[in-house]
Amino acid sequence: MIGIVDYGAGNLRSVLKAFEFIGLPAQVLAAPAEMKGASRIVVPGVGAFGAAVEKLDASGFRAPLTDWVAAGRPLLGICLGMQLFLDSSEETPGPRGLGIIPGGNRKFTAGKVPQIGWNRVASSGDPLFAGLSAAPWFYFVHSYYAAPDDPAMVVATADYGITFPAALRSGSAVGVQFHPEKSGEAGLALLKNWGCS
Repeated sequence: MIGIVDYGAGNLRSVLKAFEFIGLPAQVLAAPAEMKGASRIVVPGVGAFGAAVEKLDASGFRAPLTDWVAAGRPLLGICLGMQLFLDSSEETPGPRGLGIIPGGNRKFTAGKVPQIGWNRVASSGDPLFAGLSAAPWFYFVHSYYAAPDDPAMVVATADYGITFPAALRSGSAVGVQFHPEKSGEAGLALLKNWGCS
């Protein structure tokens, strides 16, 4: 079963519906204790980094999520959920992310901000993108982008004034800046790749 973390800052319904559509059992997790019944965990996210960190801590999910990754279990971060994998964000200096991927999040300084809409994504061949076209389209809504300390953790990129990470991987943790649950066939294929790997 795929567990979708409800820490008060995610578009849970659309993520849940996407997994149901591709035939993968999933449920929303209201408390860390419910993670025990899951084989994979998704951290969705919509909103501001600082507020999301506060909600994540208040809900008690921080330590269970970092322990989950330390044990080598599959974790997927979506949009703000991926940004929470990093240490910090220029959006809200001070609050600390999960520290799963060393680095921070930076604000776009070129183009219209936020980036809202469809953008092509170039993959480095990561299994997450198996079977997809060379540059599939995905749906983005964000003003900040991940800047990991180790460029080797970037497994896909997109361009919006600059080339920025569209997907990151560190061990069993993978994050995508775009919203696969709102990205049509390509997004559903990516979720299936992750959910069945």
